[in-house]
Amino acid sequence: MSELLSPPTTSVSSDFIHSIIPATTDALFSITGLEWLAMLLSLAYVLLAARGSLWCWPAAFISTALYTYIFYEFLLLMDSALNAYYLVMAVYGFWVWRGNNTKNSKLAVDNETLHAIKNHSKSEVEAEAESSFTVVSWQLNWHVKACAILALISAGWGYIMANYTPADFPYLDTFTTVYAVFATYLIAQKVLENWIYWIVIDVISIYLYLQKALYPTALLFIIFTGVAFYGYAKWRKLFINKNEQPLSNNDGSFA
Repeated sequence: MSELLSPPTTSVSSDFIHSIIPATTDALFSITGLEWLAMLLSLAYVLLAARGSLWCWPAAFISTALYTYIFYEFLLLMDSALNAYYLVMAVYGFWVWRGNNTKNSKLAVDNETLHAIKNHSKSEVEAEAESSFTVVSWQLNWHVKACAILALISAGWGYIMANYTPADFPYLDTFTTVYAVFATYLIAQKVLENWIYWIVIDVISIYLYLQKALYPTALLFIIFTGVAFYGYAKWRKLFINKNEQPLSNNDGSFA
């Protein structure tokens, strides 16, 4: 009787892990060239954004344009609409960052920069570039209010998706969508805390994609999570090194 009640020798978690590897490999080989390009440009966008490079926005523009088309072709209309929003934000982010860089530093004609280039001093050039990238930090009570409003929107939208659509994980899926829209705005404004939002969004997204057996996408979001940690550390260092008050009028109110 004890033998009949004994658990199976192979655990469920072990079977799950072993099933992921071949499924991920097969899925990677089935990805089209257009999808590969969109994925690589998405990764380039996150990496360049973490480094404070203006070129993150052209990468974001092209990748989101590709994803808008891809999702529309597969009739994933909400995902297509979300990427259309990202497309607009890529233009907005480029405009904001370019304007701030021009305002904060005349890097192209700066005498110290020219001197550094002539002497092939990469560290001096990078230091000057970092000095023109101004990171701001908004007050905690502002984020608390923003999160409360976003939570209400997520709950309302999630209820609609749960009761009137065949959506899987409607509340979690809505949560990641709503907060991703907001976090994209924060990154365009160079707000340090945007990376904290992305870490939470990415971790939840990994769970969702694993549950849906979208293993390559889950792998991509694992990488995104690591880059988000790097981005927060990088931007926090820049913010601390500035040793000045945040260049922001946000005092915790939405007025």
